Amino acid sequence: MKTMTKMIASAFTAAAIFIGTNVKAQTTPANALRFGIGLETGIPTGNADYRSHFMLGGTARLQYGVSDNLALTLTSGYYNFFATDVVKNVYNGRSLGEIPVKAGIKAFVGSGFYLAGEAGAGFEVHPVVEGASKNTKLILAPGLGYATKSWDVGVRYENFSGSGDNYGLVGLRIAYGFGL
Repeated sequence: MKTMTKMIASAFTAAAIFIGTNVKAQTTPANALRFGIGLETGIPTGNADYRSHFMLGGTARLQYGVSDNLALTLTSGYYNFFATDVVKNVYNGRSLGEIPVKAGIKAFVGSGFYLAGEAGAGFEVHPVVEGASKNTKLILAPGLGYATKSWDVGVRYENFSGSGDNYGLVGLRIAYGFGL
C-alpha cells in the first residue's frame, strides 16, 4: 500500500506541474480577495485504510493576498470517505462524512508554484458505525501546488488526529477560482 500511495502522490505532483503550463502564472496581488470552488479526491492512510480506500468531496476557499507572493486562506466543504465492504458487511457500518474548516497560508515560490500549510478542525457529520459518537479532529495539512489566473491544482497530506483515532489522506484538489 505504501508503494501505491507514493505512486499516486507522484502522479498528482506531475499533474500539478504540467497542467496550465501555457497559461500566465499567478501570484496573489496584495489586498486582493479570491474565491475558489474545488473538487477534492484522496486516498486514506493510517487507521482509515481499513475503513475506506477512497475519499471524494468538495470545498470552497477564500484567499486574501497579504503581499504579491503570500496569501491567507480559509477553506471548508465536505469529505466523504466511502466505506469498504469490511466496514459495511462485518461491522454493519457506513461511509464517514466530515466537514473540514481550515485556515492556512500559501507562499508562491515562483512561476505559479506554491507551498501551502493549513490547520483547523474536522467535524464528523456521521460516524462509520451508526450511534457512535461524532468526534472532532485536529487537521494539519502541508501541501504544494500550481495556480494560474483561474485554476489551482494542489496535492497535500492531510492528518486528522484526536479522540484516540488518528488517520490521514493523500489528497488532490482541482479548483476554479476568480477575483472578488
